Amino acid sequence: MDNLSELAQELINFEREKDLNDNEVAFGSHLSVERIHDIKSSNSAATAEEVELLQRFMQSK
Repeated sequence: MDNLSELAQELINFEREKDLNDNEVAFGSHLSVERIHDIKSSNSAATAEEVELLQRFMQSK
C-alpha cells in the first residue's frame, strides 16, 4: 500500500473499519462507484471537490 495516495489509504481503512463497500461509499458521497475505484487504486487523483465530498461523508459516519 506504499504507492497509494493518502486519500486512497484513508478510504480503504475507513471502509474496513466501518464495514462498508464501494457502493455504499459511492452512494453516501454522491460519487460514482467507478470514481471510488479509480481513487482507491490511485489510477487518477481525486479533484478537490471529490476530496471534500469523501471527507464530509467519512466524518458523518
